[in-house]
Order: sequence, then C-alpha cells, then structure tokens
Amino acid sequence: MFNKVILIGNLTRDPEMRYTPQGTSVCNFGIAVNRKFRQGDEVKEEVTFINVVVFGKQADTCGQYLNKGSSVLVEGRLQERRWETEDGQKRSKHEVVAQGVRFLSKKQGAGDMEAHGGGGFNAAPEETTDIEPF
Repeated sequence: MFNKVILIGNLTRDPEMRYTPQGTSVCNFGIAVNRKFRQGDEVKEEVTFINVVVFGKQADTCGQYLNKGSSVLVEGRLQERRWETEDGQKRSKHEVVAQGVRFLSKKQGAGDMEAHGGGGFNAAPEETTDIEPF
C-alpha cells in the first residue's frame, strides 16, 4: 500500500507543543490549502482545513519558528484517529503525520530579495482548472 501526502498551505493557528510521557516532542497545527477552479465563466475558490502532527526534533523546530499565517510544505502520511467520548459517542478525525516540514518564505519584493541574499522559497502558484471534480 502507498500512503503519501504533500501539501502547501498556511497555518490557521499557532502551533501547540506537548510531550509524550517518554519525553518525545509533539507539535500540532492546522493548515489551510486553497484551490481555485473555473466553473463556466466564474472562478471559484475552495479551502480545505487539515490538521498536522509532527514528532521529535522537527516538532521542536516547528514550535519554535512557525506561527499563524506561516507558509509551509508538509510531506507525510494520512492517518485516522478514532475514540469514544465519555457519553459513548464514537468520534474520528483524519490528520497528516508529517515526516518533513519545509518552511516557505513570504513573497518578497525585488528589494527585499536583494537585502536578504535572494534565498528562500515562495509559495506555489495558485492552481486553476476547467474541470470540476464532482
């Protein structure tokens, strides 16, 4: 089986740090992934909100340097968690378990790029298609 997810999005909230009883760092954050598509003559946009969990040293780095609005590229696998509430209701949610998180820079003007050595990554271009997936 193959389970791989690659997403580019912006954090919807500040990362939350916690630690397992064994001392492993765990960082949780949410990202918003936008998709633009054309439906007839109209350009529409849909947003998908995705929860991400990161473990270990990468979690420490994410907790230290990311904040709401940061652009990231997340590479990992999709996982479903299931649990039962105290009143007996069954719950589940999907999340991405990140195996790598790359920090993407904000778009900068030409002067900013020169002043900062021209390095960094810009967010991927917005995607527009003529095909409606549904």
